[in-house]
Amino acid sequence: MSLRTIDAAGAVAQLAGFDTIIDVRSPAEYAEDHLPGAVNWPVLDDEERRIVGTLYVQESPLAARKLGAALVSRNIARWLEQGVQDKPREWQPLVYCWRGGQRSGSLALVLDQIGFRTTRLEGGYKGFRTLVREGLNALPARFDFQVLLGRTGSGKTRLLQALGAAGAQVLDLEALACHRGSLLGGVPGRPQPAQKRFDTLLWQALRALDPARPVFVEAESRKIGALQLPDALVMQMQQQGRCVQVEMPEAARIALLLEDYAPLTAEPETLCSLLQGLVSLRGHATVERWQSLARAADWPGLLAELLAQHYDPLYKRSTDQLYRGIAQARILHLPDGGAPALQQACAVLLPASQPTVA
Repeated sequence: MSLRTIDAAGAVAQLAGFDTIIDVRSPAEYAEDHLPGAVNWPVLDDEERRIVGTLYVQESPLAARKLGAALVSRNIARWLEQGVQDKPREWQPLVYCWRGGQRSGSLALVLDQIGFRTTRLEGGYKGFRTLVREGLNALPARFDFQVLLGRTGSGKTRLLQALGAAGAQVLDLEALACHRGSLLGGVPGRPQPAQKRFDTLLWQALRALDPARPVFVEAESRKIGALQLPDALVMQMQQQGRCVQVEMPEAARIALLLEDYAPLTAEPETLCSLLQGLVSLRGHATVERWQSLARAADWPGLLAELLAQHYDPLYKRSTDQLYRGIAQARILHLPDGGAPALQQACAVLLPASQPTVA
């Protein structure tokens, strides 16, 4: 058979047409990011890749290629035994590596010689990554973002989730980033993805949105935890987004935060370590007081001070400076973060969410 090649744009356009998308890079490369739906069939594992790379530099390219060929051949044989025996003649895989070179070419050639209709991704993951970066620059301008603004604990995330459940179109950036977006916002047991993985997940989410419908999104800074948002998305939200100001009474905000951050209240010393990161902004004396409140389990007192002295002033400064539409923001009052209040808020927002037709 004649081995086919396809570029990244063509592959993305017909991903559903391939029965299996095979990433032959090492497990560490795959974990950092990969094409949507790809499975990992490494022809060199992480240690083998390191050894071959070291040999290439320290001895010679020829020595590295000879060792690499032996290792790749051995691993391909294993994948043929484990992953191919049950595949029908009509099976159509897409194979890729980092640049679309020797690693993917080796497996693709063997699969093609067996008789499968095999396609190799020209340019490999590197070409796909270029496509993702270009998409993150271009896609945000297509959308009418309805930006949910509000002080910490005012129920923005819950409202966003309720809007999605009610049928609205939403972009949940914090869910993609596995982070709530503040110093204390890490999700226990769920590390953030690598930046490249986050970029791909965000690119997929944007591609799935309908530009003809508004998109609800929560206001964010340029970073969510350790992850950077694309400049084009931040600018579209801040400069062109239509703002909805969510307000909630302080007592309800504290109650909501106690629910959402329950894992931290169960580990006061972990919380105290995180609070240490505020010393540069609030000073040693203030942070030490907050740590003493945490160790005494005075959670309402701690949250009240954190909101009044840190989060609320920070929120006001950042939103006033960054969001062009804040002065014309629609005000939405939430009495609390319970389901009835959220459902009522959805009923208020959804009929008015369609863009005005000139």
